[in-house]
Amino acid sequence: MKRQKRDMQERAFQRGYRCGLMGRPEAGCPHTNGESRRQWLIGWHEGRRDAWDGYGVVSGMQKMAMR
Repeated sequence: MKRQKRDMQERAFQRGYRCGLMGRPEAGCPHTNGESRRQWLIGWHEGRRDAWDGYGVVSGMQKMAMR
């Protein structure tokens, strides 16, 4: 658990993935610039792609757990 909180880029990716999977807009990125924004957007794009491929929220989160 502590490792998750320290790795801010991985956390940004996971949050972006969740937002993309749930269909939230890309403009909802909470980061203004830097590596965290980049990771959030990468996660968002991957989440959108999985949503289009038919993954639901639960199956998408299971996919992320296997990552």
